[in-house]
Amino acid sequence: MSQVKIQGNASGTGAFTIAAPNSNTDRTLTLPDATGTSVLDTASQTLTNKTLGSGLVMGASAITAGTAVASTSGTSIDFTSIPSWVKRITVMFNGVSGSGSSDFLFQLGDSGGIEATGYLGAGSVVGASVTTTNYTAGFGFAGGGTTAKVWQGAIRFANITGNTWVADGVFSRSDAANTAVVGGGKSLSDVLDRVRITHVNGTDTFDAGTINILYE
Repeated sequence: MSQVKIQGNASGTGAFTIAAPNSNTDRTLTLPDATGTSVLDTASQTLTNKTLGSGLVMGASAITAGTAVASTSGTSIDFTSIPSWVKRITVMFNGVSGSGSSDFLFQLGDSGGIEATGYLGAGSVVGASVTTTNYTAGFGFAGGGTTAKVWQGAIRFANITGNTWVADGVFSRSDAANTAVVGGGKSLSDVLDRVRITHVNGTDTFDAGTINILYE
């Protein structure tokens, strides 16, 4: 096997070796007309300005978890700096409740801030009866608030095309036999980079549980 060895510079003692494989076929390796650092299969490197072609499979690390937030205070919880390449976001509830009777509301935003109009869809709560409500300021479900109601579950936002997103979610109460389902769509003015969890009235606070996101 042929090799080319380059001795280290004045501050280094090692040698850099370029080795050819034991091949019976002629191969051509074309170097790019650019300045930069080579990408190696085992090195920890951050890639920028790269596009993955069709058919390529990303590893499990492509699903990124946010930092869990204790939903024990405040009128809203925001997850920001979501990368522009993200195509699906999951917001997860674990033991979440609110201080009043206002419904939970999920809103999307971009560089211009959270958008509070133009949402299409509805949310239903199923128990002894069914309550369904249409929401235009976000994605929500009826009966979401009050300390006595403790919710678990998740809602997903998926990018269908351009800056248009669709939502679907299922939540359930751990203190009662109630299940909530959510669905809808929203076209943003720009690329999504944030998600807000709040209440319809904007004044009720969170008083229990944990909220986090996954994005991919």
